[in-house]
Amino acid sequence: MIESNIFTPCQIGPITLKNRTIRSAAFENMAHGNRPTEQLFNYHTAVARGGVGMTTVAYASVSRSGLSFEGQLWLREEIVPELKKLTDAIHAEGAKASIQIGHCGNMTHRSTCGEKPLSPSGRFNLYSPTFTRKMTVKDIDQIVDDFGKAVDMCRRAGFDCIEVHAGHGYLISQFLSPYTNHRRDEYGGSLENRMRFMRRVISRVMEEAKDDMAIVVKTNMYDGFRSGMHEDECIKVAQELEKLGVHALVLTAGFVSKAPMDVMRGAMPLKTLAYYMDFKKFWWLKFGLFFGGRLMIPTVPYKDAYFYDTAMKFRQAVKMPLIYVGGMVNKDDMEKVLDSGFVAFQMARALVHDTDFVNKLHSGEVTKSGCKHSNYCIGRMYTLDMRCHQCMKENELPAKLQREIEKSERKIEANK
Repeated sequence: MIESNIFTPCQIGPITLKNRTIRSAAFENMAHGNRPTEQLFNYHTAVARGGVGMTTVAYASVSRSGLSFEGQLWLREEIVPELKKLTDAIHAEGAKASIQIGHCGNMTHRSTCGEKPLSPSGRFNLYSPTFTRKMTVKDIDQIVDDFGKAVDMCRRAGFDCIEVHAGHGYLISQFLSPYTNHRRDEYGGSLENRMRFMRRVISRVMEEAKDDMAIVVKTNMYDGFRSGMHEDECIKVAQELEKLGVHALVLTAGFVSKAPMDVMRGAMPLKTLAYYMDFKKFWWLKFGLFFGGRLMIPTVPYKDAYFYDTAMKFRQAVKMPLIYVGGMVNKDDMEKVLDSGFVAFQMARALVHDTDFVNKLHSGEVTKSGCKHSNYCIGRMYTLDMRCHQCMKENELPAKLQREIEKSERKIEANK
């Protein structure tokens, strides 16, 4: 019997993964008080036990000013020992441990981040909604330093790999995109200038990583709307990251504040999203979802391996290792991606549905995830933890949410 290339070792910078499966950095919302919890520990340990080559702890902010959510990690000295317990447990299960670091920029509120939200250009953010403050060069210097300190903390916490979030409309992406960057200094205008903040962050990260940590960058292939970044500029960003010496790129797309479903595909379950939100804190968003939810968050049709065709253009444009993400739920697509020259692939919803999915794939028990792509896990993620509706107890879901899920799943099946 010939072993599938999914289950062969691969090299990413200085580290070797036992296989080519990576749990992607999909936000768990399991870090209450902005620190690791038992729930976060149990989830990633279970994913590691389930057979992945590496699991990625999601969306850890390098500073308080970069926090979007109360359930998000904030990297600071006091949580380093707690993170070390997590990485030790992941390693004991035979997997590597990665952590995604970033800064949300304008995607937050003062009550969460402790100050007026920062942004490249200081404009009103309708998505939050909130007024933001244009970053000074001193602010930029501070955040570059915060990224460097975060890498040092992650090393001491036992992480093997750092994933820098430079996509989806968060701070690095906000500097890159002409939609959010209207600066007239050396950090704005031309693409060369718009890449300056990214270059400074990545250069500092690479310096702190030394020669024993892998550095990957999550970067957009397009923003998903006319006034944002398009493929041609995003390819130039990828080529710049290759010059900066990062060990691999995770290719993604979409902009949380403008084209969120380009990231995940399918329909956002609006009833689920609104149901779990605290009315006192998010009354404006609840009303917005009720009166114009589909205009705010339009559906983008789902299909398996939905980024593949675009990712292949990037595969031809750079020589460095690339990690595929987007609709990885069946074995045939996984093998096709690896045969096409990607070093590994990431997945999240398949591992939310079943943390043991990779072991079952390896044994031949399954060839495809049981995830049905209703996006219920995404709808509740912004208020509660990321969780699959198929794993919930009977009668735990309100009837109206169950109806929404079933309707969404019927549409996906009909479009296949």
